[in-house]
Amino acid sequence: MQPVAGIGLRSPHLADIARDRPATGFLEIHAENYLANSPALRTVERLREDYEFSVHAVGLSLGSVDGLDEAHLDRVAALIRRLEPTLVSDHLSWSFTDGRYFNDLLPLPYTEEALQVVERNVRRLQERLGRQVLVENPSCYLAFAHSTLSEPEFLAELARRTGCGLLVDANNIVVTAHNLRLDTRAWLQELPPAAIGQYHLAGHAVNDADGEPILIDDHGSGVGEGVWSLFGEIVRRYGPRPTLVEWDTDLPALDVLLDEARQAGRALAAEAESNARAA
Repeated sequence: MQPVAGIGLRSPHLADIARDRPATGFLEIHAENYLANSPALRTVERLREDYEFSVHAVGLSLGSVDGLDEAHLDRVAALIRRLEPTLVSDHLSWSFTDGRYFNDLLPLPYTEEALQVVERNVRRLQERLGRQVLVENPSCYLAFAHSTLSEPEFLAELARRTGCGLLVDANNIVVTAHNLRLDTRAWLQELPPAAIGQYHLAGHAVNDADGEPILIDDHGSGVGEGVWSLFGEIVRRYGPRPTLVEWDTDLPALDVLLDEARQAGRALAAEAESNARAA
């Protein structure tokens, strides 16, 4: 996929996009919304004729010590075969244990033991899909005292061991850095540039926790100034990559979402032009 900007395809916008075919770099769907044969999936298949797609899973539970749910993996694999997306991704998190799913992306301790679990699951996922998968940095609200690796060190080592790619979410970095009092620039320095395959942008909310502001990754507003600023730094550091604007709650009109993607696209194009002049 070319380093262009696209939008998350959400069901309230599906009919408008199917009717008008607005210009955007690509569309991304959440895998778990399309695992059953449905009219919505058939609409997505028709859109596949005009758009490149990425598939973003939220339920594979790459950090589960129980391993991947093979039945769920089979359904995701069938969707990937059906749509043949350009990119496939999931999160550095877990949400499944003892046959039960939790409605959240739960955090991992960044230890060698956890790394071995995620390594095993990513290897199994890539083997089953027959392709590279991107792993996204999560939003964090707490840190484990016994973690021995930083989050970017963990991701870098996972990429080295498995050959997976990385999905760098600028909003998640901002949320994590604020909540855990981290330096975003130091966070970025530890990532392996060659492994980065995609960027995500989104909005977040500010909540109060006993008088302290915390950031919540709710994807319920426009991309904030701090995220745009960090995105510019990421693009200058690592170069243009396919970039997605996510908006999952309090969805705006489709034109608002497309405008944000165009803003991201301008940043990608400006950096590509700067690189071409320097070459």
